[in-house]
Amino acid sequence: MFAPGAGRFVGPPAGVAVVLLGLVVLRVVPASAYLLGLFAVALGVALFFAVFFRDPDRTPGGGVVSAADGRVRAVEREGERWRVSVFMNASNVHVNRFPVTGRVDAIVVSGAGHRPAYRDDARHNLQQCFQLSTALGPVEVVQMTGIFARRLVSLVDVGAERQKGERLGMIVLGSRVDVLLPAARAAPTVRVGEVVHAGSSTIARESS
Repeated sequence: MFAPGAGRFVGPPAGVAVVLLGLVVLRVVPASAYLLGLFAVALGVALFFAVFFRDPDRTPGGGVVSAADGRVRAVEREGERWRVSVFMNASNVHVNRFPVTGRVDAIVVSGAGHRPAYRDDARHNLQQCFQLSTALGPVEVVQMTGIFARRLVSLVDVGAERQKGERLGMIVLGSRVDVLLPAARAAPTVRVGEVVHAGSSTIARESS
């Protein structure tokens, strides 16, 4: 399964590769190192985007699940909230998911710039914040751009109600996703450096 919009990226280079191969197989043009090189580049680009836009089904894990695939870069207490931050690289699945069941109350775009997503000051980058009403209270999922990641995609509208693990959005070409949880109702269960998967890896449990 591929994420929405994959065809716009995979289709053109795949089409070029097919045309080049057809020209050589049908002997419309003679095979040459130049044509084979173009074919290899086009096929490589198509395969890269096919891997990048993959969107596998996930079985929701227990508690609060990660909103993104990647590696945990920070687990921080900020006043009355916990922030669990996950850094996504180019090889990760880039579709983001609901960490808990909830309703989208607002989608707020803010910030500016494209600092490296692994740095602390990346929280000032261009970002898209999904404000959710949940059984735990207010929860936020924040998509942040990075040096190469410039496109933040929403797969839901304000007012949408979704179950834990369902698709929320995606970031084109990696970057970072933070989940902010009410400290009175949830406690993180992950540590910095752990690898997590969107929709299936537990990052926090409800506090008793």
